[in-house]
Amino acid sequence: MIISKTPHRISFFGGGTDYPSWYLENGGKVLGVAIDKYCYITCRYLPPFFDHKYRIAYSKIENVKHWDEIQHPSVRETLKYLDCKRGLEIHHDGDIPARSGMGSSSAFTAGLVKTLYTLEGKVISKRDLYRMAIYIEQKLIKENVGSQDQVLAACGGLNTVEFFKNGEIKVEPIIMNEDSLGRFQGRFMLFFTGLSRYSSEIAKEQVDNITKKKSELREMRGLVDEAYKILTSGSGDFTEFGKLLNNTWRLKKSLSSRITNGKIDDMYEAAIRSGAVGGKLLGAGGGGFILFYVEPENREKVKNALKGYLHIPFEFDFNGSEIIVYRPDYQARKIFEQVAV
Repeated sequence: MIISKTPHRISFFGGGTDYPSWYLENGGKVLGVAIDKYCYITCRYLPPFFDHKYRIAYSKIENVKHWDEIQHPSVRETLKYLDCKRGLEIHHDGDIPARSGMGSSSAFTAGLVKTLYTLEGKVISKRDLYRMAIYIEQKLIKENVGSQDQVLAACGGLNTVEFFKNGEIKVEPIIMNEDSLGRFQGRFMLFFTGLSRYSSEIAKEQVDNITKKKSELREMRGLVDEAYKILTSGSGDFTEFGKLLNNTWRLKKSLSSRITNGKIDDMYEAAIRSGAVGGKLLGAGGGGFILFYVEPENREKVKNALKGYLHIPFEFDFNGSEIIVYRPDYQARKIFEQVAV
């Protein structure tokens, strides 16, 4: 049995410039962090005593004989791509709900790839892991997703991620001393809007609008460098970082008519009135989680203003996707191979 743990992410700046349709012509850059909210995938060889060959358990349970019958798109396309012909049982558990703007689908795909590699006794590098997850999501599943979620899921950490016109990706960790990092991490509050949505559907309008929103996307890209300077200045004052979140939220809302709605706008205004410096909705928009930068003295005020919404404390994750249980069952593999012959 193998169990992997893969982090979800928070995207601070540059979201939208990580879509291939943009960065392959213009280049792109984002600043984000992985957090201690995880996607767990448990996998083992399925004993050959059942009518089905694959058992997949997530919000539903699938028992199928061939991978083409699998409804879960990531499981189906990943098994086909990796040519997994042996019987498998795959279980998914998550700390946060799907379709909530925290990179859950990419965390799942990256975690599944790492788990299947480990089950076969193979090691995959972080670079190969995120590149494979990007390929599966964008080329095989054909989702309207960017390329930052897979990188942060695979690598973990607080990083800038640069996307080049030739398709190359550069991950640069943001270096801060321990005290500064702790103060920075403690300035954020995360709330669940209670709304879930299919991000690919919302992102499609954003992708379709790319040619019309070039100036906005270039400005969003520029905010990454401004935020990076604040974090690495050594001053220990991150208020300007919070103010930049207001700028990126304003720009993000202009990319698509489906990014925000009345409920989200009311949450945002309530938090700002109660002392939040800035904030933004995470992911493609339309629901999910909303993040605020709040100085310590105003945290209770903001929490009270949003008392009808679930507050999610979190810390940064610096490990990325990892294997937390490694108990290979070589006997089960041999039995399956004998039956297959």
